[in-house]
Amino acid sequence: MFRKILICVAVAMLAPVNIAPAQQQLPAATQQSATIKRTPLQKFDVPGTNHETVIAMAEIVPNVNVGRHTHPGPESGYMVEGEMVLYVEGQPEKTVKAGQSYQVPPGAIRDAKSGPNGGGKGQASRLTGTVTD
Repeated sequence: MFRKILICVAVAMLAPVNIAPAQQQLPAATQQSATIKRTPLQKFDVPGTNHETVIAMAEIVPNVNVGRHTHPGPESGYMVEGEMVLYVEGQPEKTVKAGQSYQVPPGAIRDAKSGPNGGGKGQASRLTGTVTD
């Protein structure tokens, strides 16, 4: 438990600390789908840019692709439970298991697939910090 808290604090500290527009609500479509439950934990502007940082928990049922996408800034994540395979264009695929972290460079096309067994709740859970538009 202490390790999870420490990771959350580290992710928050790595992001710029301008918690401007009081933690705005993300659109419902980005929060949940039938196979992925996204829970925004914090959202704040990146000073001097048109970007924002979103720190969120994603719970993904087994054997589900997140979908190819990109972000203008880096993504950093920590697998809380279960596992996933991370696909970053131009890099070999990487299996990320519970207790491991990962990083994706700005602008990289990425996808991820949750593992077949999930975690204690039958799903893969990851905590991410992402710079978005």
